[in-house]
Amino acid sequence: MAIHDRAGKVAEQQDLISIPKLMSLYYRLVPNVENAAEQVSFGTSGHRGSALLSSFNQNHIWAITQATVDYRQQAGINGELFLGMDTHALSQAAYISALEVLVANDVKVVVQQDESFTPTPVVSHAIVSVNKGKAKDTDGLADGLIITPSHNPPQDGGIKYNPPHGGPAEGQVTSWIQDRANQYLKNRLEGIKKLNYGVAKTAGLVKERDLITPYVKDLANVVDVKAIAKAGIKIGVDPLGGSGIYYWDVIAKEFGINITLVNDKVDPTFGFMPLDKDGKIRMDCSSPYAMAGLLKHQDEFDVCLGNDPDYDRHGIVCPHYGLMNPNHYLAVAIDYLLTHRPQWSSELKIGKTLVSSALIDRIVAGHQRNLCEVPVGFKWFVDGLANGSFAFGGEESAGAAFLRFDGTTWCTDKDGIILGLLAAEILAVTGKTPAERYQELIKEYGTSYYSRVDSPISPKQKAKFGDLNADTLGASELAGEAIESVLTHAPGNGAAIGGIKVNTANGWFAARPSGTEALYKVYAESFISEQHLASLLNEAQALIKQALKG
Repeated sequence: MAIHDRAGKVAEQQDLISIPKLMSLYYRLVPNVENAAEQVSFGTSGHRGSALLSSFNQNHIWAITQATVDYRQQAGINGELFLGMDTHALSQAAYISALEVLVANDVKVVVQQDESFTPTPVVSHAIVSVNKGKAKDTDGLADGLIITPSHNPPQDGGIKYNPPHGGPAEGQVTSWIQDRANQYLKNRLEGIKKLNYGVAKTAGLVKERDLITPYVKDLANVVDVKAIAKAGIKIGVDPLGGSGIYYWDVIAKEFGINITLVNDKVDPTFGFMPLDKDGKIRMDCSSPYAMAGLLKHQDEFDVCLGNDPDYDRHGIVCPHYGLMNPNHYLAVAIDYLLTHRPQWSSELKIGKTLVSSALIDRIVAGHQRNLCEVPVGFKWFVDGLANGSFAFGGEESAGAAFLRFDGTTWCTDKDGIILGLLAAEILAVTGKTPAERYQELIKEYGTSYYSRVDSPISPKQKAKFGDLNADTLGASELAGEAIESVLTHAPGNGAAIGGIKVNTANGWFAARPSGTEALYKVYAESFISEQHLASLLNEAQALIKQALKG
């Protein structure tokens, strides 16, 4: 994809959406249930869409929320439901719509004081804390709904469900909720209970709590905040206008850490954002274009941190280096944690998605620890983080979480705050930035060349992805090396990967269809050269194209 000529430059008036129009259409447009694009569709991170496209409107939220209530009832979940939201314009509207249905169904709802923003990891942490020590089949288990489209553009909205384990819901759960919600839409909302927001607020079922303080105080049990403070690490933070914006001052005061917000703006148009590589406003903390505002400050601080709007992703910026590739930082974080968490059992697993860097494989093997490679999606790490068998779970899209110092669960969803603070801890304890540490790691384990290419695909071709295997691929060599394995199921848990992964001695590629767009994604990595990486990508695309024709 060609880089837009204004990528990395602050948005102009012409780039901004009309908030009044967006909000008006949220309430006035009714989705066409015969159009698949306007139905409820739960991907790896819940349902996402836009009011402008009739794919995220009031009827969707009413239907999804009632379907979630129905799921809770049949699953025997009757405790508090934590309701969080980020700073997207549609999140506030969806929050109100969700409350109307939850209260009408007598659900006890917990929200942040003053109905302010709540990051995804804070909701997960709260669920885990409330349910700690309770059996899975006991009364009073808490769960949560989080209203966010993650790093998506300002015109988008999203909603996702976290069951009592605190992490992203399993596929069978999201499918149940999705089908039930679409049935409500098809039946013109018949069966949905709802109260007017004003009435719902006075029903006594909505409890406003300070969710910031307990989360922040507990950070001392997962990150060495004392070391960060003692070393005087200067941290620059760009919240990218996201839901964690009010957390940093509390963290700074609680632990005496030197934290400076380089951007304190909250604006539903996100008009302060630099444009992403395609010229769109997108709060992607793994993109150097979207993070251009923070990159200007990289040499003013010891380390800089950025997060997406719901704070489940992290971006790490080091002086004289810039934004770290997410794969590179995951490798550094894992290496550091395996040598600086003495209470962790040596039997704990390190979880990675199969499209994350194989440098992680080499590091884990170097420490003689156990690697668990799973399909794409953080949901595959939830059980391991919940029962304490996974020390770490991370994915190449800059999302990860890890255990407390004592080896117990911190949260079961991605936490961009602790991954950001860990970067400061690494510097405080080792005297080296994560970028400097990465340079040391590649000298020991080899340099990684990694890339991803997206290509268009027809619905017919997309359906064939599930049939790909070694026979349909029909190849014995890849980029000059013998193919050692062809995977259709993840080696860590045996789950179908929804595509294919091909390994050689010094490289690999994986191909899988997008869950939300008419695209397929090819990931590749070489430990030889950029030229070898290019050959991997070219040959992989040719092989996939030919296989999908068959």
